[in-house]
Order: sequence, then structure tokens, then C-alpha cells
Amino acid sequence: MLAQQAPDVAPEQHVDGARVVACMRFETPFQNKEGLDDRQKQLEAWGVKVTESFDEAVANCDAIMLEVNDPAYHVEYFQKCTELGKPIFLDKPMADNTANAKLIMKMAKDAKLRVFSSSSLRFVPALVEAIEAVGEPKYVSTYGPLGKAPAGSSIVWYGVHAFEMLERAMGRGAKAVFARKDAVGVVAIVDYVEGKRGVVELTEGAYSYGGAVRSEKQAVPFTAANALLYPLQLREVVKFFQGAQPPVMLEDALEVTAMLDAAERSVSSGKSEAV
Repeated sequence: MLAQQAPDVAPEQHVDGARVVACMRFETPFQNKEGLDDRQKQLEAWGVKVTESFDEAVANCDAIMLEVNDPAYHVEYFQKCTELGKPIFLDKPMADNTANAKLIMKMAKDAKLRVFSSSSLRFVPALVEAIEAVGEPKYVSTYGPLGKAPAGSSIVWYGVHAFEMLERAMGRGAKAVFARKDAVGVVAIVDYVEGKRGVVELTEGAYSYGGAVRSEKQAVPFTAANALLYPLQLREVVKFFQGAQPPVMLEDALEVTAMLDAAERSVSSGKSEAV
């Protein structure tokens, strides 16, 4: 991946087993022409072909990484990819809302595609160790940044990281979300089946990730090492492209999107919203 094609990559960030051969560029509210031009120069220096043609970008690849920053485009480009029959990694969040996430899941299942979608925060070793130490978490709190989305929902676009950690710890089963916006971000309370509770704190300008995993008798805090977030995820992507089972089920990615969607609706309504 790019983590091995860049000549100055640190050894601990090196990822073996795959190579990026081409990518497609196009403008969105998240990326203007100047930014795309700068990125193209960098990618071409690493041996990656950059094109504005979708067909040209996917012509000579074995697998696809859908890395469109604006989740509002995910349905459109996922649909283009379904006809190719190649494994797909769909970058977080799965979609811009629950309805579109369900549409992507239907397209994937109808076409019998191998797909997974996640944030890199799902694979944080400290999080995984905390979950294993507690066993069956009942109370989980996570925190992360709340970046400002150039378009659409900032909660959906950037809150995905902290909600992904929550879903990894709790598994599926969220029922409703109550979210409140304050001067520094958003705090969300997630109600679960069987008396479990999740709390997600999203803070503007605070670019760190972590939380705590608890049961009635044990509490294990964790923090994420930011420098290794993407290499850890890329290693999972490469294993998946090489034939391994997806490390994340689409049903999990759908629930993450549904919680984000509910949090966005709750901030607007001032009420708890169903997942």
C-alpha cells in the first residue's frame, strides 16, 4: 500500500503484501483542484497512476479501496464498483445516513461481493486488550475529535471514529441515541438492550482517542497510538484482499452509521432518536 511505496515511511508503518497501482481524482466539497493537484504530484512520485476516468482507474487492479472523503458519494461509487466483482474496502463511514448504508449493504449482498467497511480505530490494540480483559463489557465510554465537515454532518463524517470504538466493544444492539451539542462539541448517550450503556464524547480540536471499557466489577481505560492507526488497518485490508474473511461484518458498519445518523437527528430534535 502507500505505506510501503512512500520512500520515507517509518519501519513500524510499513505494510507488506499489496501495491497501489492507480487512483481516480475528482473535486468534492472536501477537496478542491489545488489540493488534488498537490496530491497527484505526490502519488505519481510514488508510482501511482492518477486519472479522472473511473474505468481507467479500475482497469488493472485486483481489489478496490473506496476512499472518497465525502460519504454522500459512497452510494454512487459503490454502485459503479458492484459490476466489477472485485473485493472492496469502503472507507468510513459506510454512508452519509442509515438509508444509504442499507442500500450499499443490499447492493453488496445482491452482487455477492466481498466487502468490509470500518474506521481504523476499530483495530487499536489497547482497545482490543481492554475488551478482552473485561470479557463482556456493559458500560463503555469513548472519546475522539469532532472535525468540521465541509459539507453534510460533522458527526457522521468525524464522529465515526469514536462510535466505531464503541461498537467494537459493545457489539451490535444499540437501540437509541440521545446527543447534546455544547460549546466544545457533542456528547452522545447510547442505550442498548440488556441494560448496557455507551457514552461518546466528541470534542472540537482535541485530536486524541481513547476511553474506558467496564463491567460491574472491572474497568480498563485505553488510549490509541495515533501514529499506527492507518498501518494497523491497512494490514487488515491486505489480508482481506488476499482472501481472508472480512474483519468487520457489514452489519457492524451499518450499526455504526445508524448510531451516527441517530446522534445527528438527536442534536437537531433535542430528543432521543431510534437507531
